[in-house]
Amino acid sequence: MTRSNDTIRVLIPLKLRKKNGRPKIMPPADYSPTEDQTQDPHILRAIGRAWGWRRRMESGEFATIQELAEAVSLAERHVSRQLRLAYLAPEVLKRLTCGRETSAISLYDLCFLAGETWQEQAERAFR
Repeated sequence: MTRSNDTIRVLIPLKLRKKNGRPKIMPPADYSPTEDQTQDPHILRAIGRAWGWRRRMESGEFATIQELAEAVSLAERHVSRQLRLAYLAPEVLKRLTCGRETSAISLYDLCFLAGETWQEQAERAFR
C-alpha cells in the first residue's frame, strides 16, 4: 500500500500548438534539437506532390491547373497553392528535404514563399 507522501510528481514544461491543423507538443524554449530530429512528413509529401504536378504540367499532360485539379480530384485553389512549392529556392528545398531542419512557418505559409527572392525565402522559412 502506498501513502500519499510516497507519490512522486514529475512536471514537464510543454506547450500544445496546432501545426498543419493537428495538435503538436512543442518542447521548452531552451531545448536544443539533436540528430533525431526529422522532417515534417506533411511538408515532404506536399513538395513531392508539387514536383510531380509540375512535371506533368511541363510535359503537356495538362494544359491548365483546372485540368490537373480535376484529374487529381482536388480543388483548383488547393492545387494552385501547393504547386507553388515546386518553385521554392533550391537552398530551401534542400534544407527541407535533405537536411534535418524544420520550417519555422506552416505548410500553408510556405506555399506563398515562392513569390519572394531566394534569400528572403530562406530567411522566412528558417528564422
